Amino acid sequence: MAEPRIVVCVKVVPKPEEVRVNPETRLLDRASARAEINPPDMNALELALSLKDRYGGTVEILTMGPPYFEPTLRVGLAMGADCITLLSDRAFGGADTLATTYTLTQGIRKLGAVDLVICGEESSDGATGQVPQGLAEWLDWPQLTLLTAIELDLKTRAARGRRSIHGGYELLEVPLPCVVSVKSACNEPRFMDYRLKAKAAEAQRFTVWNAEALGTDPQYTGQAGSPTIVSGLAEASTRERRREKITGTPEEIARALAKVIKESI
Repeated sequence: MAEPRIVVCVKVVPKPEEVRVNPETRLLDRASARAEINPPDMNALELALSLKDRYGGTVEILTMGPPYFEPTLRVGLAMGADCITLLSDRAFGGADTLATTYTLTQGIRKLGAVDLVICGEESSDGATGQVPQGLAEWLDWPQLTLLTAIELDLKTRAARGRRSIHGGYELLEVPLPCVVSVKSACNEPRFMDYRLKAKAAEAQRFTVWNAEALGTDPQYTGQAGSPTIVSGLAEASTRERRREKITGTPEEIARALAKVIKESI
């Protein structure tokens, strides 16, 4: 078997502390939030790059979103990925996980001859954890979920993964091609390599495909292809922490504090 071709599906997300929800559209308002690559997807990228270090081959990033995500995505090139494909079209906007996985699947099919697709466990903005499984269903490929480690057998075209469970771990094997999801925080993503700075800036390493290029069916993309509906928004109530001030002489404060501690335990 030739060296593996690995695709990592990543998502650019708003920083959690800066995200807002548009009360009219009931969609995330990303305009005022700084963007970053979804942290669990960084674990997926690190796993893919470690496989490349061991077996050779290529690591390609596949993502969906607007063109202004490009600078954020190029961080992956500076880490060691070979190229990026961005699926970008207004027709893809407002997609839930069903429409997202359909669109990403069309991208994977257009790439062709992919051996392994790696995803993070979930996204920090949606946290559904449904994309890896959705891709496996659309592609009709086997899947390994929530792995902490993986190795490839290129002779038998198999992937062997390790997954932690209560009290131990499981060892799983499936044939290639397959879809893999990676347990969050299972590894430490590498830093950008400034020796790759020139490579990361090369125009030919960044490709954009729209709906026409992918040949997507409009009934499966964007809001039209998304059965998930947000019916309403409500702000969670907050509770103030109880505060009690103890006054008096040091001896009185000590006795009162000892009493409070004794009552609480």
